[in-house]
Amino acid sequence: MTTAFTNTSTQVARPLTGRIVALLAGLAAISMLSTNIILPAFPLIGEDLGVTARELGLTLSSFFIPFALGQLVVGPLADRYGRQKLVLGGLCIFVVGTFIGGLASSLEMLIAGRVVQALGVCAASVLSRAIARDLFEGEALARALSLTMIATAAAPGFSPLAGSVLSVTLGWRAIFILVGLAAVVLAFFYVRGLGETHPVDRRAPHSARSVVLAYARLALDSRFILPALSMSLLMSGLFASFAAAPAILMKGIGLTSLQTGLYFASTVFVVFAAGMAAPRLARRHGPGSIAILGIACAMAGGGLLLAGPADPSLGGYALSMVTFLWGMGLANPLGTAIAMGPFGKEAGMASALLGFVSMGAAALTTWLASVLAFAPVTTLGGIQLVTCVIALLLFVLRGRLAKQAS
Repeated sequence: MTTAFTNTSTQVARPLTGRIVALLAGLAAISMLSTNIILPAFPLIGEDLGVTARELGLTLSSFFIPFALGQLVVGPLADRYGRQKLVLGGLCIFVVGTFIGGLASSLEMLIAGRVVQALGVCAASVLSRAIARDLFEGEALARALSLTMIATAAAPGFSPLAGSVLSVTLGWRAIFILVGLAAVVLAFFYVRGLGETHPVDRRAPHSARSVVLAYARLALDSRFILPALSMSLLMSGLFASFAAAPAILMKGIGLTSLQTGLYFASTVFVVFAAGMAAPRLARRHGPGSIAILGIACAMAGGGLLLAGPADPSLGGYALSMVTFLWGMGLANPLGTAIAMGPFGKEAGMASALLGFVSMGAAALTTWLASVLAFAPVTTLGGIQLVTCVIALLLFVLRGRLAKQAS
């Protein structure tokens, strides 16, 4: 039996066009593009600034922390004042941070630039989901989120390759020029092609107290928090793979930097195929059932990795990751749509809290992937298996509670 998406919005849905998809994908992707595009340039940056690779790791944590916290502020502001002001203001702040980072002459200046970047770009990330919820409902919302999820996965897949090519050919500062130009182009096409999507009559005037209470209500509402936690745990397995893969692929399997970048880029096509299949399968079998199937598939991928040898071949490692990525690509857009569906008026806050939980889970698993004293493959497989098991239990519980309430 097909399970319908929950929707409480009274706004007339707009058609899902290629232009809207491209803009939503751009908003979702630019944050992920700027997250890890500098990783291949660490040796050049360290040599230029006179710091070690370990010290440069601060450029990652200094990005993730304000990125996660900033979303909690952006969400309610966007619900009160509209999306466009926050998106454009955030992109302007991001460009300023990019300028600071590109001109950095010390580690401290580079970290400052990364902090400013994160504070700006978090608006684009969180509001891509809120704008999708403004414009679409039901199956169209799932399709829109599927395509933006593909962009979110594609950006960290392609960005190491782009960062490697730029740093080798033009120097590491060219990376900051690229992401800055991308933000300017995105802002231009956003104004021309989309504009404000949250009309005045649907805005929520939040005070500081009401914001805290609204976040508390969301956190206690099983319709939101259970699928949100489930999808956040699922995505954290992807981030853990980014943290562990260089050690597995370069040190363990012996790939070069360019080959590693090409590997990351090739995985994007798996997520793309799964994201395209998810809404079609959901139409036939129901979004909840396909999300559960996706989580189980991702769990199987983690299990394959954990049960396999500590020094796998490239083919064995790729098989486990393809299985994980296919499951993640099926489940994530559907689970996100289920979490966001009942909260049209609070879409900005719901998206912000979802982003915060996701980044928190990602920070935890990437830290674990770096510090646990097991073989990198064993660590990654264990993280993916455990997070998927918990994600599956939470999502099944959501379905049972929904049936009891209906």
